[in-house]
Amino acid sequence: MVSKSEQRRADLRDKLVEAAERRIEQDGARALRARDLAKDAGCAVGAIYNAVEDLNAIVMAVNGRTFQKLGVVVTASVEGAGDQSPQARLILMSHAYLSFAAENTNLWRALFDLDVPVDGPVPAWYVEELEALFANIARPVSEIFPEKSQPELALMVRALFSSVHGIVLLGLENRISGVPLSRVEDMISQILVQITKG
Repeated sequence: MVSKSEQRRADLRDKLVEAAERRIEQDGARALRARDLAKDAGCAVGAIYNAVEDLNAIVMAVNGRTFQKLGVVVTASVEGAGDQSPQARLILMSHAYLSFAAENTNLWRALFDLDVPVDGPVPAWYVEELEALFANIARPVSEIFPEKSQPELALMVRALFSSVHGIVLLGLENRISGVPLSRVEDMISQILVQITKG
């Protein structure tokens, strides 16, 4: 049975995560400050660290929620598209990814801006959400490249994700090396068709 103090900590953690999500959505993860979160959650600054390890843990929790929302959007983009080619399904998912990133830019950026070393401790649920996103990509990729081994497929999935992510990032940042946002969908489609010719 959960003690009252444990329940209070859990409740405060939930408030902090919700407050952080609003702050990140508005100002980005880099602008997140303990003092602002304490004010939003109605607690003392010191109470934050009784509920969570540090601000990174709060951002990680927000990112988990964002990954879930992103997964829903990407999965929904190919529901009922089973009769379309694997390339077409990859393009649908990529366009959904772009739309999500454009509509939730600060939350989306926080997924990749968190300072977590590659060999550092990453919560299992976080890895599971990332793997679920990659699983969506893996299905059509395995149809396009049936001769590839599992390690080769996993590498191809990450290569495709990285390609689309880079195009989206440059498009959203309006960098000189990118293309106007209105043309990003076309660019993604062209690159995916070329890469997945088989």
